[in-house]
Amino acid sequence: MREAGAFTIAQDERTSVVFGMPKEAIALGAAKTVRPLQSIADKIIEAAREPACSR
Repeated sequence: MREAGAFTIAQDERTSVVFGMPKEAIALGAAKTVRPLQSIADKIIEAAREPACSR
């Protein structure tokens, strides 16, 4: 998805109950940003307000 231009977020290890999929996304470079669970919604809102070319 990231290669196609999508904005991608992975949950950090500290706040994950199971870190398997986020860990792989991070390792593959598929996650543009890594955030704790409590800040993911705010980051999505912030990214939605940015011009598409800066994501």
